[in-house]
Amino acid sequence: MDHFLYRDGRLMAEDVALDEIAAAVGTPFYCYSAATLTRHFRLLDEALAGTEHLVCFAMKANSNLAVVKLLGDLGAGVDVVSGGEYRRARAAGIPGARIVFSGVGKTKAEMRLALEGGIRQFNVESEPEMLALDAVAREMGVRAPVAVRVNPDVDAKTHEKISTGRKEDKFGIPISRAREVYREAAGLAGLEVVGIDVHIGSQLTDLAPFEQAYRKVAELTAMLRADGHDIRRLDLGGGLGIPYQKSNAAPPLPSDFGEMVRRVLGDLGCEIEIEPGRLIAGNAGVLVSEVIYVKHGEERQFLIVDAAMNDLIRPAMYGAHHDVVPLVEAVPGVEAEVYDIVGPVCESGDTFAKQRALAPLAAGDRIAFRSAGAYGAVMASEYNSRPLVPEVLVSGDQFAVIRARPDFDEMLKRDTIPEWL
Repeated sequence: MDHFLYRDGRLMAEDVALDEIAAAVGTPFYCYSAATLTRHFRLLDEALAGTEHLVCFAMKANSNLAVVKLLGDLGAGVDVVSGGEYRRARAAGIPGARIVFSGVGKTKAEMRLALEGGIRQFNVESEPEMLALDAVAREMGVRAPVAVRVNPDVDAKTHEKISTGRKEDKFGIPISRAREVYREAAGLAGLEVVGIDVHIGSQLTDLAPFEQAYRKVAELTAMLRADGHDIRRLDLGGGLGIPYQKSNAAPPLPSDFGEMVRRVLGDLGCEIEIEPGRLIAGNAGVLVSEVIYVKHGEERQFLIVDAAMNDLIRPAMYGAHHDVVPLVEAVPGVEAEVYDIVGPVCESGDTFAKQRALAPLAAGDRIAFRSAGAYGAVMASEYNSRPLVPEVLVSGDQFAVIRARPDFDEMLKRDTIPEWL
C-alpha cells in the first residue's frame, strides 16, 4: 500500500496534488510520502515483534538525509556501504550504535572513520578485509565488532545483476570455509566476533530461498558456538521484493517473513538484524515528468518526456518495469493509445517503456513513474549535462524540497580549466 491515490481526478501524494508540486518546483522531480515510509518501516518492525531485533534501512536504496532522519526517528538503524553513506547516516542523526557497515571494498580510511565515529558492527566479506580491519583497530587501540558475511550458495532466482548469494558472486566467504575464517578472526586482537551475516539478493518474491539460507545459518550458528564463538547476532540482510506491476503476484507479507524467521531461527536466542531498502522506500516514491512531444512514427508512437535514463536508470540498466500513470485521471471508457515512453538523452537505451497502453496524452501533460522511491535518485547522474532532479518530501498537506535542483552555474563551477589552456 502507498499514499499516491487519485482524488477528484488528480493524483495526490497524501493530501498534496502532484501537479501543485510540479508547478512549484518544475519537472522532473522525485516525490516521497512520509506516511508510506513510516507505514512500511512499522510493518517490518512489527513483523519481528517478540524477537530482539533491529531494522536497519539499506541506505543504498535512498540516502536523502530527510528520508534517513525520518526513519531514524522511528527507531531504525541503517546499513551503509561506503564512508560517504556513513557520514550521511551520522549527519541524519543516526547513532553509531545503530549503523552496520557492509560492502566488499571497505578502505582503511573508511574503517577508521567508522571506528572513530561509532559503529554497531562491520560485516566483513573477505579475509584480506578482516586483516586490514584488525590492523586499523589495533593501531587505534580498540576492538572492531564484526560479523562475517557467509555465502550460502543459494540461488534466489532474481535478476542477474542483483543476485548476491551464489558461489560465483563476489560477496562474502563460502559457508564451507566459515569455521576456518571464524577461527582466524577469533585470533586477531583487534576484532570482536559478534555474529553472522548473510544476504542472498534483492527483489525476492518467494520466501523459500530465504528459508533455505537461514537454515544453513542456523546450522552454522550451532557449529560456531560449539567452537567457542559468542554468536549473538544474526544479520539476515534484506531483499524482500515489492510489486512493481499491479498484475504481478503479490510478494510475501512482512508478517509472513517474520513468522518464518521466528520458526527457523527463534530458538537460537540471537538478536536479529534485517536490512530492507526497497521494501521501505520503493513504493514510497514516484518520479514526475512532463510530456515534451508526442512523435508519430510509421509503426510506433513515442511519448518523449523530460525525465531521462540519467534520472531513473533502472529500466535501461535492469530492463525494470515501472507503472506509468497520468497526473490527471483518465476518463472512464476512453480508448487507450499505445506508446514507447522515452527520454531526451542521446541513447537508444533511454527508454522507460515500450508499447505501453495509456489514455491519450499530449505535450504539456504530466505522468508519474510509480515505485521509484528506491534506486532512483541515488543512482542518478548528470549525463548529457542534465541537472540532478529535485527530491520532495510530503507529509499530510505539506511538502518540502529536500534536495534542490542545481542550476547550471553550480554545475559549471565544479569544473576547472587549467591556466595553460
